[in-house]
Amino acid sequence: MMHFETTRWSVVRAAASSQPSQARHALEALCRIYWYPIYAYIRRRGNCAEDAKDLTQEFFARILARDDLKSADPSKGRFRSFLLACVNHFLSNERDRRTTLKRGGAVVFLPLDFAALEQRYVSGAWHVLSPEKMFDRAWALATVESALSGLQREYDKAGKAVLFDRLKGTLTGQEERVPYRELGVALGLTEGAVKVAAHRLRQRYRQVLIDEITQTLAEGESVEEELKHLFSMIGA
Repeated sequence: MMHFETTRWSVVRAAASSQPSQARHALEALCRIYWYPIYAYIRRRGNCAEDAKDLTQEFFARILARDDLKSADPSKGRFRSFLLACVNHFLSNERDRRTTLKRGGAVVFLPLDFAALEQRYVSGAWHVLSPEKMFDRAWALATVESALSGLQREYDKAGKAVLFDRLKGTLTGQEERVPYRELGVALGLTEGAVKVAAHRLRQRYRQVLIDEITQTLAEGESVEEELKHLFSMIGA
């Protein structure tokens, strides 16, 4: 079974570790899936690109330095809800601090590609959404992208990179679906074999999404409801 480096409660606990190397690795894992949702949220709150860049960098650096992650508790709800509350608290404190301390002065900046991140924000057609809805939509897209990347690595490792590349359009609906017969000719498979492969890929993709979502829910919360929310945000 493929291990996906996603934001999970276990990773959150690791990020709160007192061991610097373990904490740093976990923080980078947190950033990979949440850096864009946080950036988009801060931008949507009325900050310019440069300020949003500084704030996002400092938020992720300080959330670990201040041991905020030690208060993250899976029994209290979704991790993304916890993180959004942390961002709001951070932004509130930052407003009070701006006049007395230049931002970034004591922060080790993270290696994030903010030029690409800003381009993604500007090109997104969702600026009518509230900051909270934008955060949820960005989270949903990041979760799907993480699942697709992990699934691609899994197929690559199994020597099925070409199969995944040909069939991935059947997962997201972002590409016009090529008839199975044409795919079979390109792959050297029968139409029936392609149908079976596509079915297995969809099943695995759904399981990957469920696994990722399950790891960020509190005990007793509905995975199906969260999955439904994820897809509703993608279509927002």
